[in-house]
Amino acid sequence: MGNIKLDFALILVVLTAVTGVIWAIDHLLFAKQRASRLGDKAKEPLLVEYSRSFFPVIFVVLIIRSFVAEPFRIPSSSMMPSLLIGDFILVNKFSYGIRIPVLNKEIIAIGKPKRGDVVVFKYPGKFPGDPAAGTDYIKRVIGLPGDTISYVEKIVYINGQLVEQVAIGRYEGVGQGEGMTGALRSIEKLPGRDHEILQSPYAFPPPPLGDTWTVPEGGYLVLGDNRDNSEDSRYWGMVPEANLVGRAFFIWMNWDFENGGVDFGRIGSVIRGGE
Repeated sequence: MGNIKLDFALILVVLTAVTGVIWAIDHLLFAKQRASRLGDKAKEPLLVEYSRSFFPVIFVVLIIRSFVAEPFRIPSSSMMPSLLIGDFILVNKFSYGIRIPVLNKEIIAIGKPKRGDVVVFKYPGKFPGDPAAGTDYIKRVIGLPGDTISYVEKIVYINGQLVEQVAIGRYEGVGQGEGMTGALRSIEKLPGRDHEILQSPYAFPPPPLGDTWTVPEGGYLVLGDNRDNSEDSRYWGMVPEANLVGRAFFIWMNWDFENGGVDFGRIGSVIRGGE
């Protein structure tokens, strides 16, 4: 999804711990002594004052971001036309279970990804030690555990059954996505969940991992909606369940400086597959 790995969860955990500890130590060890010695003139040290003020704010942000919803920005074209460069989205953090911040370890099982879900996950990497591993990516779930998925001549097959595509015309790109103008727009009819995809009118070489895959237990096969401009499971394999971050469901802002700034028409849009 992006190429900068900045662990905001870790930063929030550290800030919450530091401000909480400073405030607690002062309250337990020094506040009464200061008050008895100075009376009404007693003032908290500046560091303690800031810690007391910021701790509850940071703590609430940490809880909401870790267990309720987390914002992300779309930096690439791999999910066009569903998600555009510059979309700011919200990700439901409890759809696939309650997880410990930073460690991302599930502690309460709630649900599993469904076919067609748009998911944010930690990129597993192409090879051991891949420096990009752990970066936040976003794709659509196509294959569930136990499925056999094929991608042949730009058509998806699920357990041997063709997934119908209905052409709806050519795409007109805007802003940073203008380069996709002319791509073929189609409705891909996943079982029970239709969504739009883009495809180049030109032929492309087959993906390096072949054209048929069996999804293992605890794994998911994901594809980008912009099929010929997405590096996904066809190139690096399955997404382990432990790498899941959450389900994308809502666009709360769009900012594309090449498209005049804010696109108010996209604000408040529900993401197909995020319902």
